[in-house]
Amino acid sequence: MSSSFGTLFRVTTFGESHGPGVGVVIDGCPPRLALDAADLQHDLDRRRPGQSRIVTQRDEADRAEILSGVFAGHTTGTPLAVLVRNADHNPGAYEHLRDVYRPSHADFTYDAKYGFRDWQGGGRASARETIGRVAAGAVARRLLAVAAGIEVLGWVQSVNDIEAEVDDAAVSLNDVESHPTRCPDPTAAAAMSEAIEAARNNGDSLGGTVTCIARGVAAGLGEPVFDKLDADLAGALMSLPAAKGVEIGSGFAGTLMTGLTHNDPFTATDRVRAAANRSGGIQGGISNGENIVTRVAFKPTATIASEQATVTRDGEATTLAARGRHDPCVLPRAVPMVEAMVLLTLADHFLRQHAINVLPMLDERP
Repeated sequence: MSSSFGTLFRVTTFGESHGPGVGVVIDGCPPRLALDAADLQHDLDRRRPGQSRIVTQRDEADRAEILSGVFAGHTTGTPLAVLVRNADHNPGAYEHLRDVYRPSHADFTYDAKYGFRDWQGGGRASARETIGRVAAGAVARRLLAVAAGIEVLGWVQSVNDIEAEVDDAAVSLNDVESHPTRCPDPTAAAAMSEAIEAARNNGDSLGGTVTCIARGVAAGLGEPVFDKLDADLAGALMSLPAAKGVEIGSGFAGTLMTGLTHNDPFTATDRVRAAANRSGGIQGGISNGENIVTRVAFKPTATIASEQATVTRDGEATTLAARGRHDPCVLPRAVPMVEAMVLLTLADHFLRQHAINVLPMLDERP
């Protein structure tokens, strides 16, 4: 099972939803970066369960313990190991799933691949695995901010058919965090909250989209052909639980335009400026200096309280009304997860770019 991501800034997550703990090992973080557990905790608090009425009520503080790689408040350049212990885990609550497959969940596919699965809350398929990603993303956030002045911010753009109106260039973290939905549009946020509560009460769930913007990314990040920046971003974001689609820049809306209306024209005053930014900050797989804009679609939570038709491991027909503590909508807690995968991708490509540019820049281009 592949649990590692990245080339130079490489992370490996570990742990299961109802095991002793979850965490991450980060290899490749440069030395002398000021870092302590509080830098990780802010993002972990945004991801943790039980933070509002519209998310799962599992009671976890998700306190980060840095086990290695930091000395005297700075990274040493050696592997960083971060552990978050599971406190409110209750494997017995999932006993009824031992021999039953939840519809649209990973139960059947894990069994088909390995012939064995952890039925306690989904094991590695649980979104609790993303704690390691978010912790590593927080380290990447510190690195990118200090070394390159890069800021990454996500928010809930839509829930079901409720779409927010957001000024991408002006939205701030305070705007995003002002409502439990993490939607910076107050009117849409109120409607989203009401719809999520209704879905929970009806034993159902909702999906939606998260928009994420990276500001201050210099031109030149990304590799030609197979390791294009947009390709790596898409792969990173699609690896998140419940992610079903990724758009960069205009995305699918660009198919309704012509080349004349879609192109980002350069201006004589600033050749690297693309005012419309329909490319989403990436052209030819390489960042162009504009804001990188991504949008991720998440399906409705697969585990719901309503009765559904399913089968047992032996192929016998049965019905299932899932018990346990689950998000009626993953979107509010998905925001820091999306940010983490964008941060990890950018940190990796930032280090890769500096690794190939070891010679002094020439005054004149060849």
